Amino acid sequence: MGKRKIILGVVAGAVIGGATALFDKEARSYACGKVKEIKDSSSYYISNPSEAIQGLQKTVDKVNQIFESGSSNAMNALEQVEQTLDKVTNKYGRKEIE
Repeated sequence: MGKRKIILGVVAGAVIGGATALFDKEARSYACGKVKEIKDSSSYYISNPSEAIQGLQKTVDKVNQIFESGSSNAMNALEQVEQTLDKVTNKYGRKEIE
């Protein structure tokens, strides 16, 4: 019951806040413009679903490339740290033996 009241309060607050904001002419025109943009782009992708899928595939490929590049850079950095630690360990390890 408590969860329902919270959700109802959040929704009511959003509706009241949105309605209050629309009293401002600039806010109304901005909201109308955004709704029109969303309508146009969604109707385009509904008419051309293959382009929507291709766009999604391109975006996923870009994200994968960025992730791959970042992980490669991280692996290189870790290898450099490991080599440096090996050099330091070997240098000081030999001095203690001598």
